[in-house]
Amino acid sequence: MPTTGAAVSDRSPAGPLPITDWLPRYRAAWLRPDLISGTTLAAYAVPNALAYALLAGLPAQTGLYCYLVGGLVYAVFGTSRQLAIGPTSSISLVVASSLAALAAHDPGRATALAGLAALLAGLISLGAWAMRWGSVVHFISETVLTGFKIGAGLVIASTQIPELLGIPTHGGGFFSTAQHLALHLGDANPTALAIGVGSFALLLAGQIVVPHWPIPLLAVASAIMFSAATHVGDRGVALVGSIPQGLPRLGLPALSLADTRNLLTLAVASFLLAYVEGVSAARTFAVKHHYRVDTNQELLALGAVNVAIGFAQGYPSAGGMSQSVVNDRGGAETPLAGAFASVWIAVILLFLTGLFRSLPQAVLAALVLASVTGLISVDELRNLRRVSRTEFGLAMVTIVGVLVLGILQGVMVAAFLSLALVIKAAASPSVSILGRVPGTRDFRDLDRHPDVEPIPGVLVIRPNAALVYFNAESVEERVLELIAEQRTKLERVVLDLSFSSVIDVSTARMLAGLHDELAERGITLVLAETHHSVRELLDAARLEEALRVPGRRISIADAIEQSAGG
Repeated sequence: MPTTGAAVSDRSPAGPLPITDWLPRYRAAWLRPDLISGTTLAAYAVPNALAYALLAGLPAQTGLYCYLVGGLVYAVFGTSRQLAIGPTSSISLVVASSLAALAAHDPGRATALAGLAALLAGLISLGAWAMRWGSVVHFISETVLTGFKIGAGLVIASTQIPELLGIPTHGGGFFSTAQHLALHLGDANPTALAIGVGSFALLLAGQIVVPHWPIPLLAVASAIMFSAATHVGDRGVALVGSIPQGLPRLGLPALSLADTRNLLTLAVASFLLAYVEGVSAARTFAVKHHYRVDTNQELLALGAVNVAIGFAQGYPSAGGMSQSVVNDRGGAETPLAGAFASVWIAVILLFLTGLFRSLPQAVLAALVLASVTGLISVDELRNLRRVSRTEFGLAMVTIVGVLVLGILQGVMVAAFLSLALVIKAAASPSVSILGRVPGTRDFRDLDRHPDVEPIPGVLVIRPNAALVYFNAESVEERVLELIAEQRTKLERVVLDLSFSSVIDVSTARMLAGLHDELAERGITLVLAETHHSVRELLDAARLEEALRVPGRRISIADAIEQSAGG
């Protein structure tokens, strides 16, 4: 359904409560699409919440608690119209892998630990919001994220196939689980297999043929009726069983400081995954519907959501793409759609939990498998291999890291590789030789514009990145290499600092050392296009006069003429 108006302003919302911006301007025409979308989202969310909670190794109702709280809180703090907050497959598996050892198979302790992990992830997000890290923390590259998603999808699939087949689960890693599965294929429960495979086929067909229909809900309803009528539990098929009726009790998890320390890695990993996935999805829908999301405000929203979920016995949650697509297709005009979904979840918790007692767990496994098929993007890998072998290699390293080390460590590997890529690019920036555009005072890169003219006796060089302590020496070495490659005698080197709005003390010392070394060769170093902050630092370091930097920003042409005259 196309959007009918600017429900949420296309400007950045004023203050920490975006709801005060859009709710006073709410139109009656938006109520129907928001209600329909919220109802559709709830129909999708209920079975998926149950499935993801069991994937996380938690009681089924914890997934419902996440949706219940997430939709309400995000409607107050969020800036996306279509983003739907709830459990995601990757975070669910991160939680499962981390809590398995800490909870010691105690459901009550696992629930408390999961709530504390959500609270810690929320506090981390709030801290990042306070420091305005909305763009800084979004550093996991698309290439590494592609590898992580594929690896995570394979790990998630390996945990759900035994459930689909009715085989006892195995608590090891990906390769151990694959071996266990191969050895016990003959032990598959025929009834569980028929239910699981049939549900999986129905879900995949529904995604293709009738993507707007609530196929997950139809699959769950059909399985419940079949299970109740045929008593499949008597044939060894695992059922969801009893789900506590009522809303969650609010309270701080009663855990120790040691538990908090043990959960910090999980909290950081959950925060990174939640923010990257949530902001990526929010930006996708913002572009589609021609409005803007505030990435720093999304940190506040994510923090508020997870803190509230932590108090409501849930576990770390995020704005997932799959549920947000359902929300968008339903016609969501404002974040009120997510709040309506929360109301439906509340109704289910209060009155309808008994319906899920006979739901086969094989159906929930099929739901998870159907949802992770979108994570395993072979076409994206092929595209990476065609475009860049280096980035393809990084994606493959990430996949192997997730499969070998596990999904929690895989998040850390993905973050480390992304940060390493940024540092590598910044530590060895390219350096260009510039020439003058004929008949003008403008200068361009010689490699990209072969028609520009070099200046006799002058070498104009531009570092194509900001200069800071970890790349200053690399730039100095490259400048000296370019000087050594010149076949004619040089009188002056003009260093264009237009890309360096700020420098540090290490860079200033590098420039002073370069100036002295060139002076010994009879070459004058002149700085051009220096920003005010650069001149201030050079002046404070008492290097401005030695480096012949005037008290104002001058062009390359001015620097050449000035040095020639001086």
